[in-house]
Amino acid sequence: MLLALLVCGLVIVLVTLGLLVFGLRRRLIQRSGGTFDCSLRWDAPEKGDTSGKGWQYGVARYNGDRVEWYRVFSYSPRPKRMLERSTIEVVDRRSPEGEEELALLSDALVLGCRHRGVRLELAMSEDALTGFLAWLEAAPPGQRVNVA
Repeated sequence: MLLALLVCGLVIVLVTLGLLVFGLRRRLIQRSGGTFDCSLRWDAPEKGDTSGKGWQYGVARYNGDRVEWYRVFSYSPRPKRMLERSTIEVVDRRSPEGEEELALLSDALVLGCRHRGVRLELAMSEDALTGFLAWLEAAPPGQRVNVA
């Protein structure tokens, strides 16, 4: 009986500690500002796949001429993807369809892009999308900007 209580207590402490680390990590990412909730589908299929597969929920942060994308459910202090402004090409914009509506946040819009030849999709709120497109268009003089 005592062993069972000890094991249960240890499990509760470990789960609480894990959740605390998730929260602390997100707070550290957001500390410098310029962050927004953003789901990502890397190496996304061409138009027509609305299955909702491949989407990962994350937080993106502006850092100079790049956007750093962090997975929410990760303990890594480093970004999973880094998108450079000069290499992002916006291909299309759409609302989530089919099963995507269940996989993404309720107010998300999907932005289809190419980054160094890889097709990817970003899903974010309308406000975050406006800010992202403004950031893309605010490239320094001489840099190529591809916004559809």
